Amino acid sequence: MHNFQELKIWQKSMDIAEQTYRITTKFPKEEKYGLTSQVKRSAISVPSNIAEGAGRNTDGEFKNFLGIANGSSNELFTQLVLSQRLELVSENTVKPILNELIEIQKMNYTLIKKFSKKI
Repeated sequence: MHNFQELKIWQKSMDIAEQTYRITTKFPKEEKYGLTSQVKRSAISVPSNIAEGAGRNTDGEFKNFLGIANGSSNELFTQLVLSQRLELVSENTVKPILNELIEIQKMNYTLIKKFSKKI
């Protein structure tokens, strides 16, 4: 069991989730049950799966949840790019978040690799 609150990857993914929630407040009302909802779910899924995996009993279980978090980060990346392409949000707003997502994905890959060697 790991203390997820001390994990840099969890802290960074929480920052991204917060930033993402803030930018979706500017999305059109008609997207409330569409893209806005999807973006929010993907954003919170990343730190949530890291936290859940950290609370599991084995490194193998943690590795599995890191994989799910990675999938969610790819979903979020895609949804943010689409939001920009649809002009719901500016490139200046999205680009720093996308860069942070790439960093989280690299951190996640490193953690998964570490657990793969242990198992």
